[in-house]
Amino acid sequence: MTPPSEFGSDYDDPRTPAPKVAVPDTRHCEVQIVRNQFRNFDPYRATYTPPADCQGPWSKVVVRMHGAVKGVQYDRLGHITIGGVGVFRTSTPEPSTDGIAWDVEKDVTSYIPLLRTPQPVVMELGNVVDDTYTGVLDITVTLDFYTTDRHTPPARTANAVLPLKDQIREDSDLIGTATLPRNTTRLLGEVYVTGSGGGCEEFWDTSAPASTGYSCPDGSPYREVDVSIDGKLAGIALPYPYIYTGGWSNPYEWRPSPAPRAFDIKPLTYDLTPFAGVLTDGKPHEFRVHVDGVPAGQSGWFTVPNLHVWTDPHRAQTTGSLTSYAVGPLAKTDDVTGAPNQAGSVDTTASRTLSISGYVDTSAGRVRTSVNRTLSNVSKHTWDAGESRDALDATWRDTATTISNGRVERTELDYGKNGVLTFLPNATIPGGYDVVTDLRIHDTIRTPARTSTETYDGRASWIYGVPRDQRHATGTQTVRYRAIGQNGCFDHTLTAVNGVYTKDFYRC
Repeated sequence: MTPPSEFGSDYDDPRTPAPKVAVPDTRHCEVQIVRNQFRNFDPYRATYTPPADCQGPWSKVVVRMHGAVKGVQYDRLGHITIGGVGVFRTSTPEPSTDGIAWDVEKDVTSYIPLLRTPQPVVMELGNVVDDTYTGVLDITVTLDFYTTDRHTPPARTANAVLPLKDQIREDSDLIGTATLPRNTTRLLGEVYVTGSGGGCEEFWDTSAPASTGYSCPDGSPYREVDVSIDGKLAGIALPYPYIYTGGWSNPYEWRPSPAPRAFDIKPLTYDLTPFAGVLTDGKPHEFRVHVDGVPAGQSGWFTVPNLHVWTDPHRAQTTGSLTSYAVGPLAKTDDVTGAPNQAGSVDTTASRTLSISGYVDTSAGRVRTSVNRTLSNVSKHTWDAGESRDALDATWRDTATTISNGRVERTELDYGKNGVLTFLPNATIPGGYDVVTDLRIHDTIRTPARTSTETYDGRASWIYGVPRDQRHATGTQTVRYRAIGQNGCFDHTLTAVNGVYTKDFYRC
């Protein structure tokens, strides 16, 4: 298809290159949990009831969201809880005048313990609709339940999934309590976490000290999400540097394809099993989620933690203890240059390690678990006087290894951004500014069974400060998802020019 010379009042519906969730060839049932037009900040509330025609056990459960919007609207952040447990977080695309529709799906099989009984459902998707921002977000969300047969066994999940109770927020911290089953054998933590949709913490990876005069004076660009149990640090992780569909001062950079993970915001995970044996006393224990690096008194982070708990079917109570504990201090340097109205830079190198071991005495014997985590971040952020040119070259690596009675699980996250934003007065339009972005992103997840990489490569331009019909926006983007592992190969590429897909092809 021949693309237009620039963006018009309509463009293709958003797509992503990732594969659809693999599902079994068994009978399935659909349960609608959300049907709403979001016009304000009122949460949508409903009640989930398990499907009568597919009572379980289930082999897989998939959440599917369909959205539609037209007119003028910003990107918005949405979140769904079931029974108080966060199960899905997303952001929305910015619409064309004529309107767009998009679909997102996610494997939520791990939440099956919640879904066996009726539960309250809450979807938050704050939106503003007025004479200027006319886009109403029309959202439908379903849960699809896949049954079992002699070739498709029931899914293996935790025995319980718990939210934290009595939650309070203190700046960038969330504090709550949980009382674990007294026969707990394994414990995983999960935190849905993002910088806020608005304010400088949305752009935390380009933060700079106030002394530089940079427009987002949030100190160092390093952020880390820590989990503590009863005041003792138990887990560390690097947050993903999300870009929403209005990000990098250029909404045309993300039309029609969003940045990686923008539609499916993945939770951070923590193996907390070394602590399991000391949490089975039947008492509430404090869990704290802290975003390290946020300046004191600064808010702007959204955190929803959950706990996935495995229990012993043959013992009323398990016991255990920590056997080793080593959490290294954050090793970080920020090489800073610049002053107000001058060029500046922040070069950051940071790393941290954690190594914790413990055991749980179960009906099957003593289970010893060791958890090791290594974090590293290298970032170079530079800008010209007046921030007329702003560049970032950054990488993040987060490697988690768990050894439990000789069984090894390892996940390596490797992601990065390399891009330049320029913002210069237009040569012919008084009050207009030429905004140009050129950006490359990679997002790699490696496990022993599979390696996947999603990449984004795009360049877009528009004129800021003029009526919409005078923006003369243009943009070219290529997104690609590649995976190879035990189930074979997948390789999908999409290219769009000025809002129209010109290539959609598969390799492998």
